[in-house]
Amino acid sequence: MKRIALIAAMGLFGVAANTALADNHGHKAADETFAIAIHGGAGTITRESMTPERERAYKEKLTEAINAGHAVLAQGGTSMDAVIAAVQIMEASPLFNAGRGAVYNWDGEHELDASIMDGKTREAGAVASVKTVKSPIALARKVMEESVHVMLSGEGAEQFSREQGLEQVDNSYFNTEARYKALQRMKEQVGNPQDKQAWVTMDDNFKYGTVGAVARDKHGNLAAATSTGGMTGKRYGRVGDSPIIGAGTWADNDSCAVSATGHGEYFIRYHVAADICSRMKYQQVDVVTAGDTVIHDVLLPQGGTGGVIIVDKDGNVHMPFNTEGMYRAKRIGNSPVEVAIYND
Repeated sequence: MKRIALIAAMGLFGVAANTALADNHGHKAADETFAIAIHGGAGTITRESMTPERERAYKEKLTEAINAGHAVLAQGGTSMDAVIAAVQIMEASPLFNAGRGAVYNWDGEHELDASIMDGKTREAGAVASVKTVKSPIALARKVMEESVHVMLSGEGAEQFSREQGLEQVDNSYFNTEARYKALQRMKEQVGNPQDKQAWVTMDDNFKYGTVGAVARDKHGNLAAATSTGGMTGKRYGRVGDSPIIGAGTWADNDSCAVSATGHGEYFIRYHVAADICSRMKYQQVDVVTAGDTVIHDVLLPQGGTGGVIIVDKDGNVHMPFNTEGMYRAKRIGNSPVEVAIYND
């Protein structure tokens, strides 16, 4: 375990852009109540751009993912196991920009990022720019539990994954036709960026799609997990907020657990996930106030777009976003699943 190694080494329903639903304000969890929320990315998601078949596919997969995590919690399992279960369902689906459906980088490959955090211990694990690990979130957990580090990247992370016995795949495993077409559209839009691609302003459709989960188990412990393929057409080993503890992922039993999705550069600069929990912890504000303030009043005026899912220490769930839509779902205790996509 990581803690032992360290000693040795030392010798839902979502909320729309400008409104919050009453159940997010008033749903107070009882003692030992468990809760889980998930997201599958935020961005330009409208009814006009969605066919009925595609909408149904997203809702079915979100329901499958949240129910997988919920089953763990209902049986008395840990929040850590619950978020892993939910995220791995989405990593295995081509619908989301994580794992199987990851976007392409400029060179036509996939570079995957993920992170996880334990709210009880504040231990965390993260990986960046991995290409051959089937489940990046599983590797992030191994980094947390079986290494003395918080983040590993590139070939070193892949070597560690092989040593840990995690399933390896060829990079082509992550190929999907829809993501390849998105790369071609992106290249047509930006033209030939030469060495200035990092400066190019791209359409929002190329920036989003991360998946994540947050949970509170029956023991009152929180956990958060996030996994992504990053930004379409990224170059130079670009890493976004998803593997950055405090930016895309955060969990602390004294406040809340957060997983983020959006334009990662802004979420890094404004340490969005940790900021939300810090406001709850030190300003004693509720989950709705903290989440809405950061997403709408801090992030959006600076040009930062996206959203977060939050579960607080009492099991209250809030899912604010400032884009046209966010794939999202929540389930509190044994209440029915609530799944939503659009900003309404």
